[in-house]
Amino acid sequence: MLDTLKRTWRGANADNAGLVAAGVSYYAFLAMVPLLAVSVLIYGLVATPDVVARDIAALGKGLPPSAASLIGDQLKSVTEAKDDAKGLGLLLAIGLSLFGARNAARGVISGLNVVFNAEEDRGFVKSNAIALGVTLGAVFALGLAGTAISLAAALPGAFAPVASFTLMFVAGLVGAGLLYRAAPNRPDPPWSAVLPGAALFSIVWVGATALFGTYVANFGNYNATYGSLGAVVILLTWFYLSAFVLLLGGEFVQAREERV
Repeated sequence: MLDTLKRTWRGANADNAGLVAAGVSYYAFLAMVPLLAVSVLIYGLVATPDVVARDIAALGKGLPPSAASLIGDQLKSVTEAKDDAKGLGLLLAIGLSLFGARNAARGVISGLNVVFNAEEDRGFVKSNAIALGVTLGAVFALGLAGTAISLAAALPGAFAPVASFTLMFVAGLVGAGLLYRAAPNRPDPPWSAVLPGAALFSIVWVGATALFGTYVANFGNYNATYGSLGAVVILLTWFYLSAFVLLLGGEFVQAREERV
């Protein structure tokens, strides 16, 4: 196990995982508003705008307060704009939002191709179809996780944060496992091959999110340093941590496969 972890870290350094994660986090930040928009538009077909906003905003409970506030502001704008979209306009809005949000998925796919030493030769149609599939999966996960965390928040006392982080762990485990299997351009490995890396990602991701949130709330004075850009810097940093840990989990899967 220790040897695998060492090879995981060496692989991350060799693949410039930190630099790749920076690119992924940049595309994730640009895709944030389109992803929120398509989530609200699709979810809003079966729920009221207030319910949509409440459930998706619940996802921010595990984030640093400034980052959660920034997402909440964007979510409010998207929810208000959604009321103006009807019929064909609604379908067009969903299509444009999906197109914009897919850039984050393409960034993740490119990053995992680097980790697994895979070249992207799947063609324009197939690669974009996979990116859209990943995006739709993220939209579905946002709605499901938001509803679950919103319900968990109603639990008494200390049970609410424990339930929220448990749901984050499960969502991270399943999401990372699906990405490690389907995103890179390589034959789909069995679940037994990707679950250890997905578990590593989920554990480190939940822990890093909690620690980063604690640091920002108690020690980090980003607003004094960056002024009005403080919330943006915090959110970008959290995106970067998430992307780096996702790539690190992929490196762990790759290291275990090479050992076998």
